[in-house]
Amino acid sequence: MKDIPPRYNPKDYEESIYSKWEKSGFFHQEPDPSKKPFTIVIPPPNVTGILHMGHALNNTLQDILIRWKRMQGFASLWVPGTDHVGIATQNVVERSLKEKGVTRQELGREKFVDEVWKWREQYGNTIIRQLKKLGASCDWERTRFTMDKGLSEAVLEAFVRLYDKGLIYRGNYIINWCPRCQTALSDEEAPHQDVEGKLYYILYPFKEGEGIVVATTRPETMLGDVAVAVNPKDRRYKKLIGKKLILPIMEKEIEIIADDFVDKKFGTGAVKVTPAHDPNDFEMAKRHGLEPLRIMSPDGKMNENAGRFNGMDRFEARKSIVAELEEKKLLIKIEKHDHAVGHCYRCHTVIEPYLSLQWFVKMKPLAEPAIEAVKSGKIKFYPKRWTKVYLNWMENIRDWCVSRQIWWGHRIPVYYCENCAKTGIPKSKVKSQKSKIYAGIIVSKTKPEKCPECNSTNIKQDEDVLDTWFSSWLWPFSTLGWPEKTKDLEYFYPTSVLVTAPEILFFWVARMIMSGIEFKKDIPFSDVYIHGTVRDVTGKKMSKSLGNIIDPLEIIDGFSADALRFSIISITAAGQDVFLSKEKFEIGRNFANKIWNASRFVLMNIGLGRQGSRLEAKDLNIADKWILSRLNRTIEVVTKALKNYGFNEAESLLYDFIWHDFCDWYVEMVKPEIMTQGSGLKAGGTKDVLIHVLEDSLKLLHPFMPFVTEAIWQNMKPLQSESPDSLGGILSPSLVSVAGECIKERESIMVSKWPEPEKRYVNKQVESDIEVVKEAIVNIRNIRSDMNIPYSKKLTVNIAPLKAGIESILSDSMGYIKALAQLENLIIDAKLKKPKSSLSAVTENFNMYIPLEGVIDIDAEKARLSKKQDALKQQLVFTEKKLKDKNFMDHAPESVINAEKEKAEAIKEQIRRMEKTIKDL
Repeated sequence: MKDIPPRYNPKDYEESIYSKWEKSGFFHQEPDPSKKPFTIVIPPPNVTGILHMGHALNNTLQDILIRWKRMQGFASLWVPGTDHVGIATQNVVERSLKEKGVTRQELGREKFVDEVWKWREQYGNTIIRQLKKLGASCDWERTRFTMDKGLSEAVLEAFVRLYDKGLIYRGNYIINWCPRCQTALSDEEAPHQDVEGKLYYILYPFKEGEGIVVATTRPETMLGDVAVAVNPKDRRYKKLIGKKLILPIMEKEIEIIADDFVDKKFGTGAVKVTPAHDPNDFEMAKRHGLEPLRIMSPDGKMNENAGRFNGMDRFEARKSIVAELEEKKLLIKIEKHDHAVGHCYRCHTVIEPYLSLQWFVKMKPLAEPAIEAVKSGKIKFYPKRWTKVYLNWMENIRDWCVSRQIWWGHRIPVYYCENCAKTGIPKSKVKSQKSKIYAGIIVSKTKPEKCPECNSTNIKQDEDVLDTWFSSWLWPFSTLGWPEKTKDLEYFYPTSVLVTAPEILFFWVARMIMSGIEFKKDIPFSDVYIHGTVRDVTGKKMSKSLGNIIDPLEIIDGFSADALRFSIISITAAGQDVFLSKEKFEIGRNFANKIWNASRFVLMNIGLGRQGSRLEAKDLNIADKWILSRLNRTIEVVTKALKNYGFNEAESLLYDFIWHDFCDWYVEMVKPEIMTQGSGLKAGGTKDVLIHVLEDSLKLLHPFMPFVTEAIWQNMKPLQSESPDSLGGILSPSLVSVAGECIKERESIMVSKWPEPEKRYVNKQVESDIEVVKEAIVNIRNIRSDMNIPYSKKLTVNIAPLKAGIESILSDSMGYIKALAQLENLIIDAKLKKPKSSLSAVTENFNMYIPLEGVIDIDAEKARLSKKQDALKQQLVFTEKKLKDKNFMDHAPESVINAEKEKAEAIKEQIRRMEKTIKDL
């Protein structure tokens, strides 16, 4: 066996291993009729993005699934790609140009778009390279971009189909407008944030007499008021309905109207009606035939309709208007008023409800079958709680504003005949929307040569682009070739599972379900796994402004990709948020080192080759039988956990089996045999069991820690048998039967066969027996630790069994107990009594006595333990005081509180054990 380095240095392996994986072609998948497909489409990261911990978590979860299914023999395809993300990318390039003293307006549309493409070529693949460092086994040959030719064709096709079906329309409606980005936003792109606002009570006077007091949070919009509304059932105002008021500052008459929408309990029960700047007011104005008046420009400044406030920023105008109202004695009072205000999801500017001509998709007809798909169970959410969230949003869905007033993106495939717009079209000649022409509007995937109505060639395309999500909602099938009927689409669609974050449930997940059913007449995926948000250890969301970001690339460089992957999954429970600190990555690093060291010990000490003949049960000792039983039970429960998306459960089970069962117990049990016999270790027994269990352990662990398992696998090649049935099928190394596949499996662990549980090796009695043996060893070790007795000092231990069968169990495993507990003598006798000056351990299976006379200074030890006990009691007082602190309990994250509670219990247990020890001494 060649030398294996004594320490695992990830930097020596990760880059070269990944390069070999890529060159091997194992990531690539073509349709294969002999296999079942398993498909995942990556949530395409922003082309502007760099890898953050949210990406690391999301893509590790996907990679675990794809590697697992690949090993199970599925035709596993993971489609990668990036999103053009219109507003964000345009903002990045605009900032870059600004540094050069150039604006996009100076460049013009065509040249600016060329600049964005150049930027994308230079920086757009950064995150792809970073995903490779994480170990992502995507089919990079299939990398897509939402603005590439095929996906752009899919966007045009989808728009035209929806328009032809009457599901896309254009109209003047109140939309969410970002004055900074100067574009419309969908409801999902304008999340509401709670702000400390004010409620202004303003007197709207009659020509004669006092008037009505109106409450508003936005006094600057009063310049666009067209009425004051009251509830028709409000007795306070019943006689005033229909009367005229004077709009303060603007000094024009407006009417008092009655509308059921008005909440009698809000403010004074009378509200201003500003239809151009409030969605509810817009609907109210339509009901009453009132014309909206826009008093702001797209940049958030007041316009000519705002009179002397023209050109003033909206918030500056608010201050000036409030001051003038105060001066005129029309400002009655101001109250503090906390309320939710929409903000741009990109630049966080307060959005402006704004009356604008936009393109919309009718969502209710699309939502109905998507609701049924989830209610019927065709699509399942993990965790289940997201089902209710999804259904609630879908059942209250509003039309989707899909037009954006930016330059980077898919330009809307709508053309306008300038001639028809000037001359007008006789009503008799206006064709239905079905014909793609409506009052001079032509919807087409390509620019028409002339207007089909008047034959004019004076045709202009709509200036707007489509919402980024309009391309993303087609992702599961556009990436496979739609609208063309491709073999990929036929074989790999519907995809299998979507792994995503909760914040894009409405942006993306819901819309993909709707588009899949609409365009492909089938759901896009059957399972949706929604993971939590990555936060810092105090529970705060990671952000640059808070300075609490942990850079995954730094973690990969300092700890390893495997350490990052394993550690972040270990604290990811059933879709809950992840509380992260740099120290957590030591878990994964330590585990990688543990596996390396144990594997190195085995591989360096047992020689080459395996026994080719059938393995006989008589060749297995109790330790062999035990580890085989534990292995097969672990295979079963890990596989089941992965099927249920229990990622951290599967990882925890593996950790316990590999670290504790295999490394700490089995390898230690058979170590004396290995050390004495070495390469002469008898084949067909412990030697083959060691190799088999190590192989299967690495396979089970590979989806979680691909690099270290591959590095060890490459060192195992000389040990792997040439024949797939070298052990007569009883302890097969799980190599595939086809010779070519055997060679392929030995080439890389990622294409080895996922272990399957063999129930004939599960032996509950053996497992129970070994637990008794472990219990004896652990109690001896605990007493050694408590008494500071070095392992170089051999002990005599007396054990008095309390149950039938325990004596034979301990006697049969006496060799293991003496070796692992470093004993000189082990006496097992049910009639044994406690010797003088001995410590005892009492269990349900036996009483254990360890004579200490001559082994330790008993008086000195009692004094030491008493001193240590006092220190622990002080520590317990401090911990319990912390747990009684209301401020700590109210503000600390649950994980931190639980850790303190566990700490208190651990201290109590230590104190209890010390009290017993002192008493025994």
